[in-house]
Amino acid sequence: MDATESAVIVSVPEAEPVVGKFRAALDRSASWGVPAHVTLIYPFLPPDRIGPSELQRLRDAVRSVPRFDVSFSEVRWFERTAVWLAPHPPDGFHALIAAVWAAFPECPPYGGAFRTSVPHLTIGHEADLDALSAAGAAVSPRLPVTASVQVAHLFQGSDAPGAWRSVAELPLG
Repeated sequence: MDATESAVIVSVPEAEPVVGKFRAALDRSASWGVPAHVTLIYPFLPPDRIGPSELQRLRDAVRSVPRFDVSFSEVRWFERTAVWLAPHPPDGFHALIAAVWAAFPECPPYGGAFRTSVPHLTIGHEADLDALSAAGAAVSPRLPVTASVQVAHLFQGSDAPGAWRSVAELPLG
């Protein structure tokens, strides 16, 4: 199936052993093939609008942010609909979001649905509250997860199982 959407993310493979089985059950993006990650910009440009100049602009925006280390040491909630890991410090992710958004002002984080973008690594969302609570409780004692953020990715796909793929690596500065 052809890609219909794109996103700019930072994958966090270090989190997979801790959150992977919960994401598989509670986060539909996992079934699409999206790894544990922090979203920078979604939705991004439609795949058919991403050519060499847009890709270079995206690379330059991501490269403007220095590499950084981060620790995911706390389980948090968005209301009672999503359980997630909070990055500490969040500054590097805020800088990446701001840089990509500045380069692509037509692509606000989450389509502009929220006043501010909160960097997070989703464990699960829009699922049974008891299942989300159990996932958060099971993940918490396995924290912190630490990572060195050196690259972001441009992912493209659709809502078909396994459809999302990284189509470009975007090194940080």
